[in-house]
Amino acid sequence: MSTTDTSTTRVALVTGGSGGIGRAVVQRLAADGFAVVVHYAGNRARADEVVAAVQASGGQALAVGGDVADETAMTAAFDAATAAFGGVDVVVNTAGIMILGPVASFDLDDLDRMHRTNIRGTFVVAQLAANRLRPGGALINFSTSVVRTQFPAYAAYVASKAAVEGMTLILARELRGKDITVNVVAPGPTATPLFLNGKDEQTVQNLANAVPLERLGQPEDIAETVAFLAGPARWVNGQVIYTNGGLA
Repeated sequence: MSTTDTSTTRVALVTGGSGGIGRAVVQRLAADGFAVVVHYAGNRARADEVVAAVQASGGQALAVGGDVADETAMTAAFDAATAAFGGVDVVVNTAGIMILGPVASFDLDDLDRMHRTNIRGTFVVAQLAANRLRPGGALINFSTSVVRTQFPAYAAYVASKAAVEGMTLILARELRGKDITVNVVAPGPTATPLFLNGKDEQTVQNLANAVPLERLGQPEDIAETVAFLAGPARWVNGQVIYTNGGLA
């Protein structure tokens, strides 16, 4: 860990920080001077790799584990961030799972599992952020552009992310007077393992072609929007930012 003065360093907690978009967010915020807490659900080794990369570049980082839907585990994550760096200024909630399938045959156990992580998990982290972010802070939750595009087989996933949008925009109004912004980033097709898993080459190419820029997004594209909301975007609040290259 570097010896940067934590009294003046802003601190970001990134859930799912060892994943595709989460990793890019961690790297971007660290490059912007944040001390970063890299949350992981099960793969400690991968989180440690992200932490080591940040530290090798002269930044500050810490790995913390836990189920985002478990309020005790996530309280411990916030406590660890505070103990290491003095507090939390930004929470980026990228943690989530995606299971696809048509409504008519969707496995209800899969529905419950996905909604536990995507809805309850987001709610738990948002509740903690609402109570523990320092003034001037930001909470950034994650949705999906498929909320608008309505692709077949995404109904259960979209239902969970539409819930994220609803709770986030209400929370932005509930935090009146606290100087904390609350927004949603809704990526389009982005080249991450979560997105690419189970899709054949033609399906991936068709999704890339649906975007006017004719390519998939990269995790770094999404991280750029997060960095804007985490830093200079103090007049952006209670919004859903569709970061998708122009996908309808």
